[in-house]
Amino acid sequence: MTPDEMNKLGKDSMDIAMNSFGAWTKSGQAIVAEVVDYSKKSVEGSAAAWEKLLGAKSLETAMEVQSEYLKSSYEGFVAEATKLGELYVDFAKEAYKPFESAVAKASIMK
Repeated sequence: MTPDEMNKLGKDSMDIAMNSFGAWTKSGQAIVAEVVDYSKKSVEGSAAAWEKLLGAKSLETAMEVQSEYLKSSYEGFVAEATKLGELYVDFAKEAYKPFESAVAKASIMK
């Protein structure tokens, strides 16, 4: 391998690494933003449920409030878990994209 080829290989490797790092950063920020948003909504929902619960005039009303809160919390959690799962899949795809061309080149050289 000539020095020029080694230099090009080093530059290509650095470009791949930087592109992959950019994908990691972008995806990581999206995941963090989603978790923070969900946490905020969860706390707000919990506070609203407590207010309703404290204002309940009967045991039946209190049970309804609690049941509604548990149902909405569960549905919110499932939706959030699905959304985060999709973000992680996208994250993996984006992080791998810069390496696809290198893997293809390596396959051709064999």
